Amino acid sequence: MIKKPFFGFGKPKLDYAGISGLEQGEVKEIPLPERAVLFVEAPHPTVSDISFQVGDEIKTGQNLKVSPFSKSTFTSTVTGAITDISKKTGYLGKTFLSVSIDVSETDQWDDAFSLAVQTSEPEKAGPYLNGLPGISDMDALIHPETPLKTIVVNGMDKDLLVTTQQMVVKSQADDLKEGIGYLKKITGNPKVILVVPPDLSAEAAKSGAQVQTITPSYPNSLPEMIMKDVLNQVVPAGTDCSSLGVGFITAEGVAALKSAVTEGKPPVTKMVTVIGKNEKTQVVRVRMGTPIKAVLQFLNTGALQIPLEQGDRLAIGGPMTGRSIYTEDMPVLQDTDAIMVQGKDQLALNANDPCVNCGECIRACPVQIPVNMLVRLLENSHYEEAAQEYDLFSCIECGLCSYVCEAKIPVFHYIMLGKYELSLMEQAEESVNG
Repeated sequence: MIKKPFFGFGKPKLDYAGISGLEQGEVKEIPLPERAVLFVEAPHPTVSDISFQVGDEIKTGQNLKVSPFSKSTFTSTVTGAITDISKKTGYLGKTFLSVSIDVSETDQWDDAFSLAVQTSEPEKAGPYLNGLPGISDMDALIHPETPLKTIVVNGMDKDLLVTTQQMVVKSQADDLKEGIGYLKKITGNPKVILVVPPDLSAEAAKSGAQVQTITPSYPNSLPEMIMKDVLNQVVPAGTDCSSLGVGFITAEGVAALKSAVTEGKPPVTKMVTVIGKNEKTQVVRVRMGTPIKAVLQFLNTGALQIPLEQGDRLAIGGPMTGRSIYTEDMPVLQDTDAIMVQGKDQLALNANDPCVNCGECIRACPVQIPVNMLVRLLENSHYEEAAQEYDLFSCIECGLCSYVCEAKIPVFHYIMLGKYELSLMEQAEESVNG
């Protein structure tokens, strides 16, 4: 149950970036890197169990199985030789393999995907389509026994200053139309709704899908907000949209699906909004696996000068929910919609001051969680009580609470930590009972 102890005004009005002044030709192509790094989400196998090894030559579009004992696969986005395989632990304990590849100057395409899409069984292409930009698991949209009733194609970007999805809607309307046709075919012919800001409604109409416009104010483009504002459904706390028969995919993912099927080549590139200091932006198209360092170095030779200096912050994502990273060697992944550089003089640093109970976080919260009480419990590691008494799992992870906090408490980080710790508790209980 959602509790509402505070009422008032003062919710910040933060508008998404628009692209009315941008042209299609302003997307810059980033050259192939000398070395690519692919992250493979998979439980940690022992090195001896991995199906590939250092020195193996692989082709662009080749799908590789991680081990004989795992269903996990990944698709190479480049041609070259594997130079390193290592185990990594990422954000909130996510485990994956890091596969480094020395990149050849010329792509040699593997033809297995092309043969798969030519068959009458589109599920054979499934492992390749899990690499669609903006979606990590195509299988999440395919439910043969209980097909989704609705699929929302999100033509809005999830964070501020980011224009990746809007650029796709503006420049690839024909691809969206064909991609939606393929999407409906492989997901059981659900209703498809394309969500866009008002200034892109004309371009979106070319897709042939049902178009819904939303007010371009943050956080209206997050899935839970679209469920409420467009579909008039509230996602129950602790569940996801699929529990209500609704799936989400990005506009870029749909356009990439079209290109994959018609060209017989799995998707290997990603469109990314690069946000420099002083909020200058540039949309680029880059090969997935390219280190962020290579992207920034290329842009530094042009009009967008964003040199990194001691004390600057480098983040994946936008200013509200972006995640800081510690190295420029981090690669562009299939869900990398933005790369952001903040100068050291722009940073709003967190403080250790206690909550002053001003209520700004509650006024800003789109789902009216009693954040001021919630953060007190999270600060003191009372995670179960935070979930049971103060609606931890109702949070849609927009970050507005941290943005408005007068005491500069990292509220958003405490919330993410609380959810993570509770997931570990649940896994521990399952292992004991299992």
